[in-house]
Amino acid sequence: MIRTARPGDRDALYALWATCFDARHLVPLYESDPGRHGRTFVVPGPGGLLAGVYYLPRPIRDGRGGVLRVGGLANVATRPDARGQGHVRRLLAAAAAAMAADGCAWSLLFTGTPAVYSGWRSFELPLVSGPLAVPGRVRAPLRAAVPEELAALHEAHNRRRPLTTVRDPAHWRVRVPVWYGELLRTDDAYAAVRWHADELEILEVAGDLETLLPALAGAALRRGIRRARARLAWDDPAVPYLLASVRRGSDRTGMARALLADPDPVVRAPGAAHWPADYF
Repeated sequence: MIRTARPGDRDALYALWATCFDARHLVPLYESDPGRHGRTFVVPGPGGLLAGVYYLPRPIRDGRGGVLRVGGLANVATRPDARGQGHVRRLLAAAAAAMAADGCAWSLLFTGTPAVYSGWRSFELPLVSGPLAVPGRVRAPLRAAVPEELAALHEAHNRRRPLTTVRDPAHWRVRVPVWYGELLRTDDAYAAVRWHADELEILEVAGDLETLLPALAGAALRRGIRRARARLAWDDPAVPYLLASVRRGSDRTGMARALLADPDPVVRAPGAAHWPADYF
């Protein structure tokens, strides 16, 4: 029997996730959603919950100045002793029907196990990597950033960018800090970064990249890091400010499913980007 979650399911639901995922961010993100119980579908069984699926409606830009309501699918889990019984297939069907009834144009998810999601189609987003370019004169110093102060830069950078999320203040206050370890900025740009032993990883950027990227390259070189990877389009004119040579790559974790409309014009549009802080 599939039903929606109840407040009393809290401990059982979190126990299910702890069994299936090594991801401490799931609970704070889930608890930030006041409508979460009605959009969480579960299969109760002996000893707790056997399986569960959750969706979160999200305003996504279509790249033409419009905003679509999209159902972000997350937290798909089945207890190990209940696998192979079709629970996920039935839960996904229930979630898809609920998302359509909720006015979601299509559904979006990110996963490393695409075979689970029958009806969702994979798409790719561009990545670049390579050796760092040695910057010339760095025109603006980097400083630590407070998430909420970046909203205007983010909005200006993504106003017409397909697949990006329209963030509200709570998104900046809760979700951005959960997903990003460090935010650095100049006066006119910012980046979310992770420092690895031998590589700078750039998760999100916005603003004047021709000033920002040389500053990031210089900061990495001073740490002894010689390489970087970034969520930038292959033909972005700012890429040479970061990389001396470019290896083209792709993030292949995205999947989309039509509900009331076809997602392909958005997820496969030139310039499409979905920043990690907008994952569900």
